[in-house]
Amino acid sequence: MGDYIVRVLAQEAGVRGLACVTTGVAREATRRHNASPAATAALSHGLTAAALMGALLKTNQRVAIKVESVGPLRKLVVESDSAGNLRGYVSNPNVALAPPIGPGEIPIVIGDQGLLTVVKDLRLKDLYEGVVPLQSGKLDVDLTYYLMHSEQVPSLVEIGAPIDVNGMLRVAGGLLLQTLPGSDVNPLAELAERLDDLPQIGELFSNGETPESVLAAIFGAVDYAIVERRELQFQCACSWERTRQGLKLLGPAEIRTMLVEDEAVVDCHFCHERYVFNREALETILEELEHAQNDAAESL
Repeated sequence: MGDYIVRVLAQEAGVRGLACVTTGVAREATRRHNASPAATAALSHGLTAAALMGALLKTNQRVAIKVESVGPLRKLVVESDSAGNLRGYVSNPNVALAPPIGPGEIPIVIGDQGLLTVVKDLRLKDLYEGVVPLQSGKLDVDLTYYLMHSEQVPSLVEIGAPIDVNGMLRVAGGLLLQTLPGSDVNPLAELAERLDDLPQIGELFSNGETPESVLAAIFGAVDYAIVERRELQFQCACSWERTRQGLKLLGPAEIRTMLVEDEAVVDCHFCHERYVFNREALETILEELEHAQNDAAESL
């Protein structure tokens, strides 16, 4: 089963539902960061949260989720766009915690004191930013709190990324239920009760359930329609050219310092792709910067 997300709408009940599998994305991200089992669990939770939040966006919009805490992970940053492209990283990929690792161990890794920040690029003049204090260190619980208190949308989030006794990620996936604007909260409460009667989401996916079957089990007799199925993939926005433009922003003096070392090496935080700029590339950048400075001076 590849990674994908399903979005459903129960119009009469006034509820939307999303369920996703993110196992492949999580494994690719944690492989790139050489993450420990504990860091793998946390990053997998984060990427799943980003997938769920990203599915609520309109075309060409982006969302970033950042957790900063006193736990050993220190910081978790994940991003998603409206097309289902995901990426993320953690400050400490070497967190040590003996497997197996389930939902109860996530607060040990993340910590329960800190901030959860959600930043959305909605293609408006300014970015939207919401910040709430961590409530538990369980990312799904904290994201539920954020949605209800910062965005004021009654919601329920559940995420699972169980790590087995061998330290391997079994599966990653999650679920998001929300009331529609102006709708009564009672139908959401009833769905939450039905969800409580089911095994944890990680166990459901580990046992072969799919996003469609999980949503069907939760909604039961409630009438709903599948409005979208979308593939999810790990994809970083970095590139050699974008990195080159970033170096130019440092200015001529910094480029001259790099020339002393004969090269500059830039590692992407999100995907660990390494971009090497040799002496010739740096000299070209310096020439472009000096030419631009000369042109600006002549125009005065």
